[in-house]
Amino acid sequence: MPNSIEFLLNQLEEAKRRFDDQSQTLIVKCLEKLSRSRFQDASTLIRFHEILLFLRAYPASAEILEQAETLLNNFVERVQRLYDDGADMAEFWDAEYSGIAGNEISAVFSYKIARFLAEQFPQSAEVDWQAFKRKDRLGAILPRLIPLLDEDASVEANVPYYTWLKTAKGQRGSDLAWMIRGFAELDLSERAKAELFDSLDLPIWWRIENAKASRTRLRLATKKFFYHTTPLIKRSEVSIADEFAGKPLRVKKLSSTQGKKAINLARVASVERYRELYGFTHGDANCVSHAELGRGVEMFIYELAPEWRLPLRAYHAGMIFKNGVPVGYVETLSLFERCEVGFNLYYTFRDGETAWLYARLLKLFHQLFGVTYFSIDPYQIGFHNEEAIESGAFWFYRKLGFRSTQPGIRQLIEAEEKRLHERAGYRTPARTLRKIAAGHLVFELHKPESDWDGFQIRNLGLNLQKHIAKNFAGSAKKMKAVTIKEIARELRIQLASFSESEHRLFENFALVLALINDFHTWTPGEKQLLADIIEAKLQRSENDYLALQQKHSRLRDAVIRSGF
Repeated sequence: MPNSIEFLLNQLEEAKRRFDDQSQTLIVKCLEKLSRSRFQDASTLIRFHEILLFLRAYPASAEILEQAETLLNNFVERVQRLYDDGADMAEFWDAEYSGIAGNEISAVFSYKIARFLAEQFPQSAEVDWQAFKRKDRLGAILPRLIPLLDEDASVEANVPYYTWLKTAKGQRGSDLAWMIRGFAELDLSERAKAELFDSLDLPIWWRIENAKASRTRLRLATKKFFYHTTPLIKRSEVSIADEFAGKPLRVKKLSSTQGKKAINLARVASVERYRELYGFTHGDANCVSHAELGRGVEMFIYELAPEWRLPLRAYHAGMIFKNGVPVGYVETLSLFERCEVGFNLYYTFRDGETAWLYARLLKLFHQLFGVTYFSIDPYQIGFHNEEAIESGAFWFYRKLGFRSTQPGIRQLIEAEEKRLHERAGYRTPARTLRKIAAGHLVFELHKPESDWDGFQIRNLGLNLQKHIAKNFAGSAKKMKAVTIKEIARELRIQLASFSESEHRLFENFALVLALINDFHTWTPGEKQLLADIIEAKLQRSENDYLALQQKHSRLRDAVIRSGF
C-alpha cells in the first residue's frame, strides 16, 4: 500500500542517495508521513532509525537535516512504545544496532572504560551482577578493597561476597563507582590496576535512555553543514594519487581540555557498539588533533599516552564525523614510512562516499606522519572474516590501486580480473576471495615493489624469540641482563632516570637492537640519532618519533631485515 510503513521506508531507501529535486520532495513527504506512523516491531523501527541517521549525515537540504534530527531526538518515544506493547526487542541489542535511545547494553569493558562510564554516567552505569561469571575471582581481588574480608575468604566456604561488598559500599552511589574508587586507591601502577580489574571480566550494564550520548543523538558540535546537491562521489571517480597531489588538509592541535572531550566522544561512540579501540581507551588528551577532510567530514586523531605506547610502532586512532554524526573510525600502526591501516565505516554509512573518504584518510596520514607505504591486514579483506568476504572488501581496495605482496596471489588476482573483463555478470566466488585474502595488500605511489613487501612485525618478534631460545636458553631475563646496560652505554642513555613505563619501552627497543649484528660499528652520528628516536618514543610525540625514524636509513634497513 502506498502509505504503509514498509512502502515508505522502501521509498526512502531508494531516494536517500539521490539529490535531485524530485527525490528530495519525496524524502520530505515520506518523513512527514512516517512521523505520524506507529511502528509494530523492532526490525522496522531500527530500519527507520538507520535511514534517519544516513539522512542526517548526508542531507540534501537544511529542511531534511532538521526533519531527521527532530525525529531522532524524539525517537526514544517510539522505542518505549514498543517496550510497552511487549514487542520482541532482542534486535536492539545486536552490535550493529546497539546504542539506540531507550535501550541498554551489557558487556565486559576494560578498567579504563569502566572508570569512564562510572564517572560520566554515575546514575545509569552499574555492575551487571546477573551476567557476572567469574565469582571465583572475587576471593582473590575483593580483600584488596575490603579490610578483614580475607579472614573470611581465605578459609571459609560459601563466602557472601555481595553482602561484604554492599556493606562496605553503604547506601551511596553504585557498586561500579565504589569498586572503581577502591581500585584507584590501590598502591599500584595504572597498568597493574588495569590488569587486576580486567581479570574479573566484570560486565557493565549501561542504561542509555534518551541521553545525548546515545547512538541516536551523539553529535560533534558543527558550525557549518555540508549539503549534498549533486551525486555522491563514486569509487571510479577516486584517485589516491590525485588526492596526494592536492593541497594540504587543515589540521590543528587541540588543547588538553578539548582533547579530553574528543576522547570521550570516541569512547562513547565505541562503547555503545560493544567496542573498545586501544587508542580511544588509552588516548592522551594532550596529543589530540582535529582535521577537516572536506564535504562535511571532520576527524579527531589521537595519540597514545606514553605509558601505553607500543614498543616499536607508532599507533594513532581516529574518529570520523560527517556533518557531526559519528560514521566510523580508523587506526594506524606506523614504522618508518610504512603504515598499516585499519578502517571501519559503520554499516549504516557504507552507502556513502566510502572510497573518497578512504583516499582522504591516506592523504591525511601521509601529511601528518610522512608515511608513503600503506598496508592492509588480511583480516580486513576476508582472512577469517566472512563479513569482508560477503561485502567484497578485497575489490574495494584493489580498485583503488592496492596490490598483493605475494606473487602467487598476484597471479590469482590477474586471472580474476581477466574473467571479470571477459564475462558479463561474473562475480568472484567466495572460495577464491578467501585465497586472495591470505596475504597483505599494499599501496605505494609509483613503485611496483618495495623492500617492505615481505616484512611483518610478527616475524621480527618471532625472530627475537628464536635468538633468545638459541643464545639464552629461552630466558628473556638473561638476555635483558646482558643487553640493556650494554645498549644504554653505547647510546649514552641514563637508565636511572627512567620511569617504569619508560624502562619497559627501552627494554623492548634494546632487545631488537641486539638483533642487529653490526650495531657496534655504527657511527657516533647514527647512534645519537637512534638515541633521539628512543627519547621521542619514551617522552615526546609519536609524530616526532616517526619523523626521526624516517631520517635513519641504516636503522630502517636493519629493522626490515629483522622482520623477514
